Parts: sequence; C-alpha cells; structure tokens
Amino acid sequence: MNDLINEINRLKKEKNAVILAHNYQIPEIQDLADFVGDSLGLSQQAAKTEAEIIVFCGVHFMAETASIISPDKKVLIPDLQAGCSLASTIDAEQLKKWKEEHPDYIVVSYVNTTAEVKAESDYCVTSSNAINVIKAIPSDKKILFLPDKFLGMYVSTITGRKMEIWNGSCHVHEKIGDVSFEEVRKIHPDAEFLIHPECGCSSSCMLKSQLYFDCKNIHIYSTEGMIKYVMNSNAKEFVIATEIGILHRLKKIKPDAKFYPLSENSICEYMKMITPKKLYDSLLYEKFEVKVENDIAEKARLPIERMLSIT
Repeated sequence: MNDLINEINRLKKEKNAVILAHNYQIPEIQDLADFVGDSLGLSQQAAKTEAEIIVFCGVHFMAETASIISPDKKVLIPDLQAGCSLASTIDAEQLKKWKEEHPDYIVVSYVNTTAEVKAESDYCVTSSNAINVIKAIPSDKKILFLPDKFLGMYVSTITGRKMEIWNGSCHVHEKIGDVSFEEVRKIHPDAEFLIHPECGCSSSCMLKSQLYFDCKNIHIYSTEGMIKYVMNSNAKEFVIATEIGILHRLKKIKPDAKFYPLSENSICEYMKMITPKKLYDSLLYEKFEVKVENDIAEKARLPIERMLSIT
C-alpha cells in the first residue's frame, strides 16, 4: 500500500493533477485526496484549480459537473460504474415533459443530476445552498424542484415557498427514515443528532425541530454543514444520519469525540467503488475521461454558475 501511495503522489506531481474526493469515499481515498468535501465545495475547487488533470473520486454526475465548469481540463473518474441512484430518477426527456406540463415555471435541479438534466434547468443547487438559492428566486416565480423529494419538502417548509417537487430520492438516505429516532436517542441521550436533508425522515421530527423546537439536539445539515457544526461544537457525542463515509473525516477533525451512525447500513455502494488501485490506474493511463458534449455543456454551465455564485 505504501508503494501504491508513493506512486499515486509521484504521478499526481508529474502530470500536474489534483485529486478531489467526496465525503462519502472510503478512508484511503479521502487520505490521498488534495481536497475532500461535499458537492458544492468540490465544484468550487474544480472551478479554481490550476491543475491540468482533475481526478474526481466521487460519482459520475460530479465528474460531469467538473468537466462543464473546467472544459479546458481533463477530468477523470477512476470507475465509470460509479453512478447515483438519485440522479437516475429523472432524465432529460422526463424533465422536458414536466416542463411542458408546467409552462413558465423556474426549474431548480439538485446537483445530483445528469448533465442533460442540468442543461434543461434554470438553477442548480446543493444541499448546502438550496435554501439560499430558492430565497434568491423572485417570489412571483413558480418553481419545479427536482429530483429529491425530501430535500424539496425541507426547503419548501423552511422558505415558505410552494413548489412542485419531483418524486425522487437517494436509496441510502431514504432508508434512514425507517430508523426509530426515539430508540436511538434512548441509547445516546447526550448526543447531538446531525441529519442530512435528503433523509427520509427530514420531513418529520427534524422539521419540527427546526420549526417548533420540540425535538431536542436535532439539526439538519449538508455534509459540509455537519463538518462545520462539529468543529464549533462543545459536544462530545454525535449521531450522524447520512452515508457513513463522512465519519472518517469527522473523527479526524475531532478525535476526542464519539460518532455513531444513525444506521450502520447507510452505505452507498457507488461511492465505495473507487479504490487506491483504481485511482492509480486512472492517473497512470489517464482513464476514464468524462467529457460533456459542447452543446449540453453550454446549456448546463449557466445553472451551475448560478449555483456557485450563491452560498
């Protein structure tokens, strides 16, 4: 493993490459990356990097986004099969039909979508900035929000904006909604609960905690929001409701604290597909390149730039 790490670092320097890794990647990949973060943070890094090659250790739509933002860079993903169950819940043809049924609506797409869907959108958002993006849209504009229904319901409730919401979800986060919060709270009564807004439970107890304050120590955050909360918190115990890959980064940030996944089964098989060996091969052979067709990239660039401009 040490030899492999040394070779990855050598190739990265030799080829002027940067390695970006999502918070859900396996620990070995996170430790090898130049930047680890959520979709928004990694998109921002892709936009400003001076590297000639971007190796995106995440899922396919993230590499597509990087390619759209940085068309002059070579964007690689170490495993082409690393997809996204949420992104697959809507395609461009379905969106076009939905738009025809709702003329004059503003289309707001979660970043967890294909480039073709982004090209049919007016705005992109991440879980970090979805609320602020919706607030920035004039109140007289009607909104189509896609594809995550739980994030959409959460944002709609917090902002007070009525939206038409696509019936999509992440297979990992949706299942977290089946977990009994009360049972977990009995086990960890002193813990802070940090919940991703994609979770299937984000419209129940967690929304009440934001609006009515009757759910103690429960907070809704994007993955990067969780990182910041932990950094600034005096708490020593945290229950985390999102994909368990983030626990590695949280433990590095606050090694004296205890972190418990709300569900041990919150594992995205797509996020776990990239390994150090695949990363090495990707750098060595410059595979697999992700390149978005020019006409689609041009259309998709505006909603992505709007996303990056609103934090």
